[in-house]
Parts: sequence; structure tokens; C-alpha cells
Amino acid sequence: MNHTTTRDSFSGGTDALNPVSAKVEGAAQAAHQTTDRLADKANAQVDRLKGTVHRAVDDAADTATSAAEWASAIPEQARQVQTRLTDSASASIRARPLTTMAGALVVGYLIGRLARL
Repeated sequence: MNHTTTRDSFSGGTDALNPVSAKVEGAAQAAHQTTDRLADKANAQVDRLKGTVHRAVDDAADTATSAAEWASAIPEQARQVQTRLTDSASASIRARPLTTMAGALVVGYLIGRLARL
């Protein structure tokens, strides 16, 4: 920012400044320059923080997308596991039908006895 000095209005329009006015003007200029430097530093900080926040939001969005993709794959994986277990159980029952029936009767009897307690 460019700040100009003001002339003493009581000097009759001459270019000379009285000593007090000159000191006040100098202090005002120093204050303006300090304010400008602080504003520039603040802008740099805000820009840096803005970049950090943007990266954090992008990372969070990527993580959420990955989690959503993983969660959407779970039902398919569960169906695959269920299919494998069903196929395995069916193969076992076909290979030993009498053993399977005897095992089912024993398990049913034990559950019935436990239910009476």
C-alpha cells in the first residue's frame, strides 16, 4: 500500500513540515509499513493453511471412497464364502449320507437334552 504524508494545513501551503508533524507522519508511515508487512505475512499463512486444508479434504475423500469400495465388496465376498460352504457341505453329504444322518440325529438328541435342563 502506498501512503502519502499529509502537510500541516496551518503552514499556509508551504512544503515545510513542522517538527512534531514530521514525527507524527514518520510514525504513521512506519505503522502503515508494519501493517502492510503483517498483512503480507498473514496472507502467506492463510494461503499455506488453505493448501493444507485442501490436501486434508482430498485425503479424507480418498479414504472415504476406498472405504465405500471395500464395503461394497463385502456382500459379494460373503456370497462366495456361502457358496463354497454350501458346495462343501453338499459334497460331504453325498459322499457319506448315513454318517451325516447319524451325526444329525446325535446333535439333535444332545440339543434336546440340553433344552430340558
